[in-house]
Amino acid sequence: LCLAAAAACGGREADALPLACAVECIHTYSLIHDDLPAMDNDDFRRGKPTNHKVFGEGIAILAGDGLLTQAFEILAQAKSSPRYPHRTLVLELARASGSLQLIAGQVADLEAEGRKIAAADLKYIHERKTSALLCCSTRLGGMSANCTPAQLRALTAFGYNVGLAFQIIDDILDITQ
Repeated sequence: LCLAAAAACGGREADALPLACAVECIHTYSLIHDDLPAMDNDDFRRGKPTNHKVFGEGIAILAGDGLLTQAFEILAQAKSSPRYPHRTLVLELARASGSLQLIAGQVADLEAEGRKIAAADLKYIHERKTSALLCCSTRLGGMSANCTPAQLRALTAFGYNVGLAFQIIDDILDITQ
């Protein structure tokens, strides 16, 4: 999505690729931590044993922590654009992956474990976890292309809605399996 957003705004893939990699580091770290026994306690991810099952919990935690840190190192070395300096790029990723978005969604997800929750609460979780990261991805892609404020608003809406749609479809598939 980051690369597609950059292309949609006339940007170069080479400028967007480091930003896409930074987002993917955050995504992978969040999945590794989500699978841990203290979270969802999943044994498999995409049909393969989870990180903690293969390497142990300690290494899984450190792998996730390493990916989180690596994301910001990659981002710090990425090319900025006239409208969007490094400070803006770092804030974008930090906010999406921080305590008010991704982490808040995970907290709400943990609190909802084993309980029937209202649709609004489920939407809150999906907005904070999936939509926040997909929105960040599209926004960073646009920023790498020095997109206009109007383009950034459109990319924001797109990322948010694709995130919600993805998660709804994923939930439906989980229910039917």
